[in-house]
Amino acid sequence: MRDVSATARQALRLGSATLGESGARRMRSRIKPVWRGAQLAAPAYPVRCTPGDNLAVHVAVANAPAGSALVVDVGEEWELGYWGEVLTTAAEARGVVGLVIDGGVRDGDALEAHQFPVFATGLALPGATKELPGAVNRPVVVGDVDVEPGDWVVGDRDGVVVLPYATLDDVLAAGEARAEKEAGFFKALRAGTTTLELLDLDTGPIDV
Repeated sequence: MRDVSATARQALRLGSATLGESGARRMRSRIKPVWRGAQLAAPAYPVRCTPGDNLAVHVAVANAPAGSALVVDVGEEWELGYWGEVLTTAAEARGVVGLVIDGGVRDGDALEAHQFPVFATGLALPGATKELPGAVNRPVVVGDVDVEPGDWVVGDRDGVVVLPYATLDDVLAAGEARAEKEAGFFKALRAGTTTLELLDLDTGPIDV
């Protein structure tokens, strides 16, 4: 059985940028942390909403396994606050550890005060309705990336990446190898090696 806490610590240590260069799928840059310092690494519980409605999000909070992160597709209606302090409080009580949403949220100061990791397209004041169809624990597309139940999402200041569960160990191993390689780069750079030398770059196209 996978040690979820150890996997989360490893993924956060490597970070989204390194993992994104190691086989993880990068979400679009419009999805950003709502508060500075937010970090998230957890199995995904996908949610699909009808644009403008968040009933499926409420259902997801009530049903998602503890330790999971909600990953929410709201279609192309981004300028609404699909999530706020009420849902954050409910999610914390149920053991949900974070949110990734390709849409807006609100109550930004409260989300930061709760230290609840939220990655969204931004803050938006208008609320969503709570009456239209949706789906939970089904595949979705968020940030132009396919997300299946149980895939891992990793978010930090640089953005959000998705690690498919089937290749999770491979991506983490590739991330460790890249981090080790970059550690050697930094040592060489501090010793005076140029990036041109280090990366064996062809300077022919550049006039000096």
